[in-house]
Amino acid sequence: MFITDDVKYIGVNDHRIDLFEGQYIVPNGMSYNSYVIIDEKIAVMDSVDANFTDDWLRNIKLALEGRTPDFLIVQHMEPDHSANIASFAKEYPDTKIVASAKAFVMMQQFFGTDFPDRKHVVGEGDTLCLGKHNLTFLTAPMVHWPEVIVTYDSTDKILFSADGFGKFGALDVEEDWACEARRYYIGIVGKYGAQVQALLKKAANLDIQVICPLHGPVLNENLDYYLDLYNIWSGYQTESEGVVIAYTSVYGNTKKAVELLEKMLKEKGCPKVTVNDLARCDMAEAVEDAFRYGKIVLATTTYNNDVFPFMREFIDHLTERNFQNKKIGIIENGTWAPNAAKTMTGMLEKCKNLTYCETAVKIMSAMTEENKTQISALAEELI
Repeated sequence: MFITDDVKYIGVNDHRIDLFEGQYIVPNGMSYNSYVIIDEKIAVMDSVDANFTDDWLRNIKLALEGRTPDFLIVQHMEPDHSANIASFAKEYPDTKIVASAKAFVMMQQFFGTDFPDRKHVVGEGDTLCLGKHNLTFLTAPMVHWPEVIVTYDSTDKILFSADGFGKFGALDVEEDWACEARRYYIGIVGKYGAQVQALLKKAANLDIQVICPLHGPVLNENLDYYLDLYNIWSGYQTESEGVVIAYTSVYGNTKKAVELLEKMLKEKGCPKVTVNDLARCDMAEAVEDAFRYGKIVLATTTYNNDVFPFMREFIDHLTERNFQNKKIGIIENGTWAPNAAKTMTGMLEKCKNLTYCETAVKIMSAMTEENKTQISALAEELI
């Protein structure tokens, strides 16, 4: 597949995978993207997952039609993009390997060698001329590993963006970009918003017409849309108006309170209400919703004088990703010693710019008329 006259796609689709990184459900698989720039000198951009060695090497040969690559540019050392460096090096023994200094340290760790006779170390602002194509390397530390670089081709105005602008899903499946890109970003890159913001500032100085990520489709239209979403996500801003309710319920009483709150919010004109049962939903989807909307209600039971395990896991996912800039409502339930509200606020105390609703709902076993009045007041606050 041609991206431009000189740039070809040589990646692969993976429909065997069920969990990406051992935790993210990927019903539509994954793509592991690799590209080749064909010029006086030839540069291959990144490799692919270890399960697709033969497919990738075959794609390279088909794309080059008998020519030999001069460079393998390694932007990111996660194994889904770097696993085949050694196989490539064996197949093409005269090819130079281009990467950051930290990437070569990781190659030593992964492969037992840093390819000393072939290494070409690059850093911020370094360039590589292939002929008419001039590449400039930008460092992108902690987006989302420390060795990451991205590459700008000033001839075709392409940004090879490493894991930036990636998404879940193979390329032979049609689906909405934002939904799976958001889940991918928040789950995998979300902790590093400040570092993404720094990279976006660098990118703002470039004339970018095409974005080639390591996962998901090539982006070549309406780039402002994608850049704006990345600015929102990495700036921990509210993307969509609405309320997300995340809850756990043991015997159904907390669930009844959540259902009443959902009903009242809708009756009061809330533009969007999203409800996640944390014991049953895809946890990554629930985390995505928590970052997407500006208001969140946490509803759960006290459990072992703490908080119900799925709620604890959920809040841990939020805090480790720098959850911030939200309005929070709390519904707690406990038959003899309700402690969930105190536990949850304690877990969130290091998060920045959280505002708590004045209305606190404390259920003692089952909802009372007073609880229903409190839930109505909570809905009013959230609206």
